[in-house]
Amino acid sequence: MESEHGGDIYSFAKRLGIRPEEVIDFSSNINCYSPKVEKDFNEIDVRPYADPNYTSLKEALAAKYEVGSDQVALFNGASSAIATLLGLYSKATIYAPAYGEYRRYAKSVTLINRFENLFDFPLQNSLVVFVNPSTPDGDYIALQQLFEIWQMQNCTVLIDESFLEFTEFDSALSFLQEYPKLYILKSMTKFYACAGVRVGTVISTPENIQQLQKHIPMWNISTFDEVYIKEALKDKRFELDVKFQIKQDKKLLFRLLERSEYVEKIYFSDTNFFLVKLKGIDAYGLQEMCDQENILIRNCENFDFLDRFHVRFAVRPKEDVAVLKKVLDA
Repeated sequence: MESEHGGDIYSFAKRLGIRPEEVIDFSSNINCYSPKVEKDFNEIDVRPYADPNYTSLKEALAAKYEVGSDQVALFNGASSAIATLLGLYSKATIYAPAYGEYRRYAKSVTLINRFENLFDFPLQNSLVVFVNPSTPDGDYIALQQLFEIWQMQNCTVLIDESFLEFTEFDSALSFLQEYPKLYILKSMTKFYACAGVRVGTVISTPENIQQLQKHIPMWNISTFDEVYIKEALKDKRFELDVKFQIKQDKKLLFRLLERSEYVEKIYFSDTNFFLVKLKGIDAYGLQEMCDQENILIRNCENFDFLDRFHVRFAVRPKEDVAVLKKVLDA
């Protein structure tokens, strides 16, 4: 396996002796479709410093999420936001499995196995981390009962909604008025298919954002990052069109996985990927088979409560699913 994080097409390509663009990447849960960006980036003047407050970008994101611009903090990607927020709290309760960066930056960690003990009580006064929809399985959870538990435990709450835009579900933003100790993380990377553009958004109360800003370096986002996101948000048809297309592609991938002799279980998913439990072969063996078609998959054994028999497949266009079929139907 090339990486403990999906999407490392470079190490994979080097091992196979191919070019990165030849890799069929089922490992990364980035949208396989991109918005239209009309801006000619050659015309961008990068000589002056960017606006240190990123006023226009915050206004664009505030309009998208229907919050005040004073409720928005910007980071150099979601991982930077995670590192900053986890660094502010002495103890964290993580509903796992979850994105590995949460454990990496937590000072002290308690895990709740959300597959088995979703309504267990977290540590009192801890920072609760809940990814919704979850990764690597993609399940969306209604949060009302959990918020009641978190309130009883006097927890600060971080809801990671990096994959919410692939669904039709409501954001946890509606809880902000009644639960001010709440932070909501939005990653532009996933839905807007721009992992190379480093913009992570945290939304909370104006008071929380004001305090959070003290821990964010000045000019942590480049001019190119800022311009790209503002241009991507102008493509108003993108969200509607891409959800429809992904729904079709997802059905095709599900049917392929469902009939494969290597698949024991497909976890329910509301998003653009499926977590699968294998039978008769582990992730390493299946990756060896996928090597023959330049396909990279995601071994999920480094997620808490999962093992080497768990892999994730991202939704890809039908042409790529046809190639994967050669492997799974072999």
